[in-house]
Amino acid sequence: MGWSSRRFSSENLSGPGGIALGYTFINIENPDATRNRSYGRLWLAGIFVVLVLCFLHWGGYLLVAPDSLPDHVDATVVLQGSVASEKARVARAMALLQQGSASRVAVSVPKESYWGEEVAAIARQYFEKKYGTELAGRVEFCETAADVNSTEQEAQDLSACIQEHRWKTVALVTSNYQGRRAGMIWRKTLPKRDPSIHFSVDGVADPEYQPRGWWRQPLYAKIWFTEFTKLVWAIV
Repeated sequence: MGWSSRRFSSENLSGPGGIALGYTFINIENPDATRNRSYGRLWLAGIFVVLVLCFLHWGGYLLVAPDSLPDHVDATVVLQGSVASEKARVARAMALLQQGSASRVAVSVPKESYWGEEVAAIARQYFEKKYGTELAGRVEFCETAADVNSTEQEAQDLSACIQEHRWKTVALVTSNYQGRRAGMIWRKTLPKRDPSIHFSVDGVADPEYQPRGWWRQPLYAKIWFTEFTKLVWAIV
């Protein structure tokens, strides 16, 4: 009787029906395994959600890296940007000049406009009209080559301008979203010209980008993805 029972069990488990029955036995015997796998998936999903929320909340600040400005610098250097960004940067640089935190202001400008006009001459008129002759007289214009289309190339041209004026302490005035990348690039470029020149980065609040809630506005998100790609490229 015992032998026939063992034979029946062996024969039934060896066929297709036996495989299904065996699979059922396995699941019945290991209910904790399925439960543990479910808990594991829930933990992974929870961790993923937390990471996404952290990224959305703090991700906008990955681009921002303002330095602590010294009490006084020889010059503030305004980097080129869009019309809205340039206005914010110039306003910040002129405010530092008026406060006595900077002796001079240097504005990066292309040598010629699209129509062949000298940009520095037009910019001079703008500063005299907006800030007066006295303050405008303390503004310099650092011209860049016509083919400059990157922060790296602009840094090379402006480094030469800084060296020509013999400034030893400068503050780069740029938009908040460009602060980290600009700092990295300038730390590679400026020492090649003159290691004795010290610089800091002043990231200005930009009307075209806000770190907080950067994903809510299409323009903010576009700037974030573009600038983050450039930042990664600068790192590698």
